[in-house]
Amino acid sequence: MLFCGIDLHSNNCFIVVSDDADKVVYSKRLPNDLVAIRTALSPYQHELFGVVVESTYNWYWLVDGLMAVGYSLHLANTTAIKQYDGLKHRGDESDARHLAHILRLGLLPEGHIMPQPMRGVRDLARKRMQLVQQRTTQLVAIQTCLMQQTGEAVAANDIKRLTCSLVDALALEPGTALGIKANLFVLQALQKQIDIVEEVLAAYCHGNPEYKLLTSVAGIGPILATIILLETGKIERFADAGNYASYCRCVNSTHVSNGKKKGEGNTKNGNRYLAWAYVEAANFAIRYCEPARKFHQRKKAKRNNVVAIKAVAHKLARACFHMLKTGEKFSVERCFT
Repeated sequence: MLFCGIDLHSNNCFIVVSDDADKVVYSKRLPNDLVAIRTALSPYQHELFGVVVESTYNWYWLVDGLMAVGYSLHLANTTAIKQYDGLKHRGDESDARHLAHILRLGLLPEGHIMPQPMRGVRDLARKRMQLVQQRTTQLVAIQTCLMQQTGEAVAANDIKRLTCSLVDALALEPGTALGIKANLFVLQALQKQIDIVEEVLAAYCHGNPEYKLLTSVAGIGPILATIILLETGKIERFADAGNYASYCRCVNSTHVSNGKKKGEGNTKNGNRYLAWAYVEAANFAIRYCEPARKFHQRKKAKRNNVVAIKAVAHKLARACFHMLKTGEKFSVERCFT
């Protein structure tokens, strides 16, 4: 039986195929060309137990392309893999060999390969977040400029209603007015694209019964429900609520020995989009849900606000797991008591 590790880069990849004694039978650097990679692996395909690819930013084409011709693909969680610190030399070949080695041992920390159609919609939701961030940048730039020129703070909603004629009415210096108009045009263009993306996401998610369950949770509205639904994927891939909460970065990350803290764990291991979504939901929950507010106040009295918010997010993540698993509606009493 053979095992393959691929160390993937932006323009090339290093491929190592080893046997069940870790003896290397193939080792070569290839350009990022799917045909060339398939050709190189074809002599070993029937003996390959699996192929490990690093979860880098550009893995889609390679994983999808190899799966399409029958290879068993494994996506390596790079943040959870650590080689022996005492190694004198490390390179692309040793990295690829190490991937094949831990696959053989059954110790590979794997990332989730989401099906292509759902992955496309999930990435569209991430694109929306990117566009919203860029819109906020333009909005803040206009706010800052107006405060510099007038000394008055302008609300975000008022800036969204600005027009070129209203900017001209402020009688600002021509260069300043032109700068504000430039920001305004970009903001309006971004808003138009955000509206289009949200329509597509709504058409995909709103008929989903799991989406309706999520919107019943305290603090979770349509946008957060969409993000949680798409980033979570199939809830069956999580063994229990603790695994899901950990994936959402809603649990402590510490190293303890003999009852003493010895440092922090891997805080980046998990899904940053779900982490953001549940913290946002927690902030909304303590504003509008009385049991959530009381729970937050109890935690805040013992520790601090950051820990208290994270505790509320943890509660919401566990509640969402059980709801998606069982189909039951949200119960605020069971969540915060």
